[in-house]
Amino acid sequence: MRIGFGYDAHRLAAGRKCILCGVEIPSPLGPHGHSDADAPVHALIDAMLGALALGDIGTLFPDSDSRYEMADSIELLKKVYCLVNENGYILSNADITIILQSPHLGQYIMQMRQKLAQALDTEIGAISVKATTEEKMGFTGDGTGIACTAVAALTVRCVP
Repeated sequence: MRIGFGYDAHRLAAGRKCILCGVEIPSPLGPHGHSDADAPVHALIDAMLGALALGDIGTLFPDSDSRYEMADSIELLKKVYCLVNENGYILSNADITIILQSPHLGQYIMQMRQKLAQALDTEIGAISVKATTEEKMGFTGDGTGIACTAVAALTVRCVP
């Protein structure tokens, strides 16, 4: 078994879609970045890459490369998961925490879990997504940013 940890943070900006775990959340602000800035997916990508010591999201999909401008992070996640499989592993489970003051995400959590499970070709029970605030402290609490953490456990793929 291999375990990896990922972290990502983005500024929030007016006029940006708020896409989290592949789900568009109604909000006047959204994460700003080169791609769609789906911070929880970016953290999960880094967790999987870290578990196998394969670098990080910026190495595979640099923001200096115009091919990734406004890229769909779910598609990037699928590419990374192919790399995980090519290295002989599968996802055992993932645990993601989204740290954001607003909007509240409770009603979207199941949809986020379903979207990630589908992208990773796994059962929804293998995907945990949680949301929390930092009680109005720091850049996430004052509403200027979002932060996300992820842990991924990978196991050796059984080959018949």
